[in-house]
Amino acid sequence: MSPPTAKTNPYAAALSRGRRWDHLELLERIDATGSISTAATDMGMSYKAAWQAVECMNNLSEHPVVERQTGGRKGGGTTLTPYGRRIIVAYRRLEKERERVLAALGQIMDDFEQYYALIRRFDMKTSARNQFLGRIKTLQRGAINSEVVLDIGGGDTLAAVITNDSVDHLGLTPGLEAYGLVKAPWVIVTTDETVKTSARNRLCGTVVRCQEGAVNGEVVIELPGGKLVVATLTNESIHELGLAEGVRACALIKASHVILAIPS
Repeated sequence: MSPPTAKTNPYAAALSRGRRWDHLELLERIDATGSISTAATDMGMSYKAAWQAVECMNNLSEHPVVERQTGGRKGGGTTLTPYGRRIIVAYRRLEKERERVLAALGQIMDDFEQYYALIRRFDMKTSARNQFLGRIKTLQRGAINSEVVLDIGGGDTLAAVITNDSVDHLGLTPGLEAYGLVKAPWVIVTTDETVKTSARNRLCGTVVRCQEGAVNGEVVIELPGGKLVVATLTNESIHELGLAEGVRACALIKASHVILAIPS
């Protein structure tokens, strides 16, 4: 019997629709071309969408998967780290095994595609521009709320204040892996590292991208450990702060603006 294809096997089709081909293909094309712009063009993605995908992957990874290179005859470029290349190899192997399992399930369950579509809905989707994956470093419980400090790597931490009920519901304990989610408009940017504020989180680094829109702009700050913080500011604020690529800046985030989630 010939192996089922996506056209004849609904389970192979479900696999095709569900795979994260965009992120993995983007990594492969960056590795092949050394340019995120070229990789995005080849895939029909916008340059901004490609950078957002890269930033998300770097923030959710224990180590950076993509890094910038400066200098050289062409003025630098973008390349995969050894860690990023290992991710591609591991994912492609997993993909082949996953396809084999789904095809086997298709042979014994006529209605598997219906249940597979339902399972796909359980995947976490969020509008938060900043997504950090880390481990809970400390958890200090109060009468009503708790302070949870998440180690996001590179010597940086992210503190969140949530209710004790939320701590219990999520089953949070020190050492547990968790996501820290922060919407870009909630991030305050300053170039004065000595300024005192009530914001619990201060993440300092270098501006690597500053893009203005009609009214607001997007500022991306790279932290020493390679994580990226994205903030939405008015164009006026960008000009007043003198924000531009290469400028030192800090992202200030209130602990109450950090949403915690745990991997399913």
